[in-house]
Amino acid sequence: MKPGLYDYYRCDTVDEVLELLARHGDDARILAGGQSLMAALNMRLAQPKVVIDISRIAPLAYARVANDALVIGASATQGSVEWRPTLGAEVPLLKLAFPYISHFQIRNRGTVCGSIAHADPSAELPVVLLALGGRVGLRSRQGRRELSADAFAQGMLMTARRPDELVEDVSYPVHREGTRYAFAEMAQRHGDFAIAALAACVDADGIRLAVGGVSDRPRLLNIERLSGSALDDALNDFAWSLEAQDDQHASAQYRRHLVRRLGRRVIQEASA
Repeated sequence: MKPGLYDYYRCDTVDEVLELLARHGDDARILAGGQSLMAALNMRLAQPKVVIDISRIAPLAYARVANDALVIGASATQGSVEWRPTLGAEVPLLKLAFPYISHFQIRNRGTVCGSIAHADPSAELPVVLLALGGRVGLRSRQGRRELSADAFAQGMLMTARRPDELVEDVSYPVHREGTRYAFAEMAQRHGDFAIAALAACVDADGIRLAVGGVSDRPRLLNIERLSGSALDDALNDFAWSLEAQDDQHASAQYRRHLVRRLGRRVIQEASA
């Protein structure tokens, strides 16, 4: 299929973007890397009247450490962050997750902020953002606000972004001494959508386990350090709380099984 008719604007400044969003609101869609949007347009799952291209706004193509977080701008590609020489020391969990995201050709064009804004429940980057307690920066003509990862994601392909707002950046907290990380994913083939994706952060205070692909958005388990049957019980309760559904990729029962088994595995890896 081919996309429906829409007006295309290629913007050179953030102010241009905000002006167009203020004018068109729900009728507009942001194009950054286009790896999700173009497929939706071609299948007419999205039929905006206006497409706003931000891919060439150089001031948004940044990734820098500020306020104990790696802050990534709206037009920074996943590849540019993945191949950042210092990423492993700055945000180890992000470094672990990148190889699971589709294929390098997609990461070469797709943007980090685009993945967060798209809010696919099987996407890896929102899972890591939730596990680390990251934040999403939104800007409109009225000003800027920040939301936690949990507050931003509201359901399948649904977020708290207002129609006149741009996802300006996302912030991944940098590594804290004494914290260890692990990431695992199950998919039908490498690069396919995750049936379940799990990210673990373990420190002296406890365990943070984020799960994607099972519920309508990434979900977080925050517990004290557990082991043995106590950990198994906590993971089982968490798996049932996600209200997994059967679909063409996997049954709800299998997804719960993955939460229990992969959950234990990533927690053990991060605790080693």
